[in-house]
Amino acid sequence: MTADMNPAIKKIRDVTAGTAYGGRLYLVGGIVRDKVMGRPPTEDVDLVLEGDAIGLARFLFREGIADHRPVTYPRFGTAMVQIEGRTVEFVSARRESYAPESRKPHVEPAELIDDIMRRDFTINTLLEDLHTGRIFDLTHRGLADIEAKIIRTPTDPDITFYDDPLRMLRAIRFAVRFNFEIEPGTLLAIVRNAPRLAIVSRERIRDEFVKIMLKEEPARGIRMLKDTGLLQEFMPELLVMHGVTQDGGHIHDVWEHSLHALQSLPSQADLTLRLAVLFHDIGKPYTKTLDAAGHSHFYGHEDVGVELAKKIMRRLRFSNSRINRVVCLVSMHMRIGEYRSEWKDSAVKRLLRDANGDASDLILLAKADRMGANPNASLADLDELQRRMEDSLFKQQVFEIESPLDGNEIMSLLGIPPGPRLRIIKDYLLDQVIEGKLAAGDKDAARKLALQKFGGE
Repeated sequence: MTADMNPAIKKIRDVTAGTAYGGRLYLVGGIVRDKVMGRPPTEDVDLVLEGDAIGLARFLFREGIADHRPVTYPRFGTAMVQIEGRTVEFVSARRESYAPESRKPHVEPAELIDDIMRRDFTINTLLEDLHTGRIFDLTHRGLADIEAKIIRTPTDPDITFYDDPLRMLRAIRFAVRFNFEIEPGTLLAIVRNAPRLAIVSRERIRDEFVKIMLKEEPARGIRMLKDTGLLQEFMPELLVMHGVTQDGGHIHDVWEHSLHALQSLPSQADLTLRLAVLFHDIGKPYTKTLDAAGHSHFYGHEDVGVELAKKIMRRLRFSNSRINRVVCLVSMHMRIGEYRSEWKDSAVKRLLRDANGDASDLILLAKADRMGANPNASLADLDELQRRMEDSLFKQQVFEIESPLDGNEIMSLLGIPPGPRLRIIKDYLLDQVIEGKLAAGDKDAARKLALQKFGGE
């Protein structure tokens, strides 16, 4: 679908045709860039006006084509409306200036060329006349940079990144998204200005990082974040993996192994799984030991990795539910790698139950881990485990298993209060059921086992 087929755009074009807005209203940004590149259009619709954008948004509401009254930001000369269920942003042509400690600009009205030159990258500066469809390249570089596959700022990159440091992360995101290269001068400016990322909110950094992680080449993005110094500013724990050698079938150090594993994931892998793969060996640098023969060991690295993953994700304000799922995968990745065909069903059941609904992701993590160690490694055993875990009757049995005694019954039997010990006892009884040593509904036998095991404590 081309830009002019967008129903919201068509309504705006039709209602402003023949008005004073003719010849002064332009589509700008991603929607024009993607049209030129022959890519599916973005959902975002941005228009720039040589004039009063807030007045235009109010005009559209009065004409009955906006779904609601415009949301206006007079300080910035912008307004947002919903048309045909799509968000449309209107911007008055403006120039910006920044205080050193803030990303929030001081704004004043300006000519169209000033508005274009304040934007982040040349590929995002193209304009399309809303009424004629004519495309304008006021920087004289936008079209050429798209053709040459280059990310470049329209003005001095040091000023661009000093004023708004988030644009450094955006440069890498666009490079990864489109498989472009960052122009050398722009790249050096990122390196020089990387410490400026400190003034950007953690939520904004997280959002850009997530977008990089969800691209087809996330490993390339992580390498670029490292090489520019940006990763040091918000996730330095990852850098410690660099240069940490390992053996036991690994052909890469921990850093490269983690990135190869990340790149080995299926393209549809979600953010939780991608983060878990990135963090799964983050604890190795802190746990490395050498035995008498000089072989590397990383005992307990998954436990250290859990704490580091929590620390990073809390710093970047990830949700608790996302954190819990990631750390569950990190904590269990060694268990699944230990699978053997001779495992009893009870062992597979326990693994499936402990995975708490993330068993399929755990399998994918283990496969990526192995491919990251050696791309020629066999996955036959993991495929077998996956078949066993995905058996519908088997899964039903696993998740229907419960301890014969509930919490109240255990507290009454042993005279203990609520707390961690109660969970330990309940899990013990559950394990006995999984092992087939205790029938699921046998309360009498469960009481005897609980008293024998915990009654003397």
